[in-house]
Amino acid sequence: MVSLGNDGTGSARSESGSGRVRTFGIEEELLLVDPGTGEAVPMAGALLDLYVRPMESSKGPVLTAEFQQEMIEVVSPPHSTMDALKADIVAGRAIADRAARDVGVRAAALGTSPLPCDPHPVQLRRFAAMAEEYGLTAREQLTCGCHIHVSIESAEEAVAVLDRIRIWLPVLTALSANSPFWHGEDTRYASYRSQVWNRWPSAGPLEILGSPEVYHQLVHDMVSTGVALDEGMIYFDARLSRHYPTVEFRVPDVCLRPENTVLLAGIARALVDTAAREWREGIEPLGVPSALLRLAGWKAGRWGLRGELLDPYTSRPAPALAVVNSLLIHIHEALEGSGDLARVERLVDDLLHAGTGATRQLEVLHRTGDLRDVVQDAVDCTVGNS
Repeated sequence: MVSLGNDGTGSARSESGSGRVRTFGIEEELLLVDPGTGEAVPMAGALLDLYVRPMESSKGPVLTAEFQQEMIEVVSPPHSTMDALKADIVAGRAIADRAARDVGVRAAALGTSPLPCDPHPVQLRRFAAMAEEYGLTAREQLTCGCHIHVSIESAEEAVAVLDRIRIWLPVLTALSANSPFWHGEDTRYASYRSQVWNRWPSAGPLEILGSPEVYHQLVHDMVSTGVALDEGMIYFDARLSRHYPTVEFRVPDVCLRPENTVLLAGIARALVDTAAREWREGIEPLGVPSALLRLAGWKAGRWGLRGELLDPYTSRPAPALAVVNSLLIHIHEALEGSGDLARVERLVDDLLHAGTGATRQLEVLHRTGDLRDVVQDAVDCTVGNS
């Protein structure tokens, strides 16, 4: 049975233990932009006032509010195939853009706004408390990510997965990099969103945990400090859903093109399958300190696929292509098992050839000299028109 929670996260029980593939679902945050100026505009409230949520929301993507009024979130229900997931990603983006057009704006899959913006928090008590507590960190937090949920079978399996996927999460940052601009400037980062996001005191990589009890005690202790206002503010790079049996990957930027979102989902599911298999076989996770993982995440955000990343096994610099190849080797068996191998390899080749969203944004600016053209191109890519 599929259900949709009040946090917009759909999930379903994993059936991987019975030989079936795990389900996965996507949450994509999209920027609302003025079609003339390219600026991000606070129209989420007006958009959602007109939006009619489907009666059977579990059968297709739905729209929800996010922290800032300049953005909207599209939530897909869980699926067991990449084809079905892609169909809902494309449909969800189309629904978001149609709803945006109804209030005179457009939806753009951009990790940050290329043009300057002074964001407006959604008027909820919790968000007001966050704005008061975190000051400029909260006020400037206009970033759009892609969150991938993959089903798990038990709390023990879930934490075992977190312990084993942690070294690969920076590679997902690099593959998804789509935020080179901030307040009208070229930041020299492929994913500046990752820099802004990690201002939150509760964000970042986890140490190896070993058990659900250790995970939940850590969350309890973090909330007890008062620094994290509630469990919803536990912003680990990957975490357990509070409402459903899923592991949530939180490091990717929202991707410019739908097919890159599908690629990330396929990789994420294969990482979960691989980690769960290693756990069942008694293979211990690599004990890379979280301080080194933070550096790996920084390097991924700085360069994307354009330079070197840190090798997940050695924490030493290596060409990005070599690190991506290591990832594909690591998840090869899982991709074969789910029937996704050929598709994921093709999508990786396409991404390496075309470049990330950050690469495309920079190319458009170089060609036109106008950030408004960068935004318009992103609108076209979001709905598959370019």
